[in-house]
Amino acid sequence: MTSWWLSPESDKIIEGLFFIRYLGTMDMDIRGTDTPLLDWSGDAIALGLFENETALAGDLSQLDEKLGGTIAEFIEEAEFEGKSGSSVVTRISGKSPIRKLMLVGLGKKDELTLDTLRLTAATVARLGKTEKVKTLGINLPVVDNDASSTTAAIAEGIILSLHQDNRFKSEPEDNPLKLETVDILGVGEQNEAVHQAQTLCSGVILARELVAAPANTVDPVTFAQTAQDLAQAYGLDIEILEKDECEKRKMGAFLGVAKASDLPPKFIHLTYKPTGTPKRKLAIVGKSLTFDSGGLNLKVSGSGIETMKMDMGGGAATLGAAKAIAQLKPDVEVHFVCAATENMISGKAMHPGDILTASNGKTIEVNNTDAEGRLTLADALVFAEELNVDAIVDLATLTGACIVALGDNISGLWSTDDTLAEEIKTASETAGEKFWVMPMEEKYFEGLKSPIADMKNTGPRAGGSITAALFLKQFIKETPWAHLDIAGPVWADKENGVNNAGATGFPVRTLVNWVLNS
Repeated sequence: MTSWWLSPESDKIIEGLFFIRYLGTMDMDIRGTDTPLLDWSGDAIALGLFENETALAGDLSQLDEKLGGTIAEFIEEAEFEGKSGSSVVTRISGKSPIRKLMLVGLGKKDELTLDTLRLTAATVARLGKTEKVKTLGINLPVVDNDASSTTAAIAEGIILSLHQDNRFKSEPEDNPLKLETVDILGVGEQNEAVHQAQTLCSGVILARELVAAPANTVDPVTFAQTAQDLAQAYGLDIEILEKDECEKRKMGAFLGVAKASDLPPKFIHLTYKPTGTPKRKLAIVGKSLTFDSGGLNLKVSGSGIETMKMDMGGGAATLGAAKAIAQLKPDVEVHFVCAATENMISGKAMHPGDILTASNGKTIEVNNTDAEGRLTLADALVFAEELNVDAIVDLATLTGACIVALGDNISGLWSTDDTLAEEIKTASETAGEKFWVMPMEEKYFEGLKSPIADMKNTGPRAGGSITAALFLKQFIKETPWAHLDIAGPVWADKENGVNNAGATGFPVRTLVNWVLNS
């Protein structure tokens, strides 16, 4: 089906660099427990307190008494008010079974969500690392009497906040003391919830590491090899179309982008099939530009060209979701599609003004070679719809216009189907990943009309993220479809919630939740 042409860097990374390793968190024991707060002992205990409700009662009052009034005294001394995101830590003197006390703010009680716990757990985990804690107890409230979801959210916060990517450092940080054991108190035994959180986070970490890796390490060939490794490890079906096969399928839009690169394009199709008859068939399509120079409309210095290794963030999240879904084994069939290539410059490059023909026969006037992602997605969407699935979701670092509209933390969501849009919104709320439903304003397609082809690949500056969505819509006939513009949230310039600075793995958790709840 495919032959492997390896880039010079390939031999350095093929052997399990990405998805098999777990970066130091697999040896951390996270467990739910019904050990009473008063009986727990270890290096540090983290107590969650609501805003303006720092007066101690119940078990907290009894623990304070056991610790000689340390908790109440520390609250007063630190002027701790329980505001969201706040934290303080102190050492407990004497012969206490607990060495350090952490107080973390939960914000207003009526605003408590699973994501509050996820973010609080991340704060606690970072504190534990700073304070060189080995054994940690976390006492947080249970949301909606759901101990399983509460445990999973806390575990996600811990794992993702402690993820560090040191692959490319000659001398990784020397930190011999690691958090070894985390007890989540008051939730009972929750092995399955912890396992699900670890599995989900493994997919997020895969996406993070693919996005963070430089373009001389993750190229179309090694990206496809990662998909091949996933298929082999987790029993997925895989089909990789080489250039000649893409030509036979008349994928002129995808191949038009790929022409300038010295590396061959790889059209990747992974499939997860459950045992028995699936209750639903879904497709996830990820933009997979492993580097985007802008083509002949070259990105200039200051345009962010040095960050364009992350232009495959949609494809990275697609593979991350595939990794998690293959392990969680829902009774839903899922197809993962990534048209992987580079957008480069050479004598073979597509020109501004060229006309490309996509695999559905529609013609596209290329008025900007730097609007290449939508060209690759055009053929990928046609391919996905031919699989006769019940719904298609594509995700792409598609437009700067979406960042202008929604900022760095919110992804745009367009859909032809209100039910599908609501499914994605619900899945994202559980995941703690933010989306905003954007208008599919058909009138704006006027800006994409070409006098010599069916359409241009870009429209006016105004409403650029909307016209990009309208462009993609031309390659879907009838299947319910949603488009996620993830250009902002896929990367964080500084620590943000459960994310450290750098690649975030957005929106793997949303995609997995969507599939699990389908």
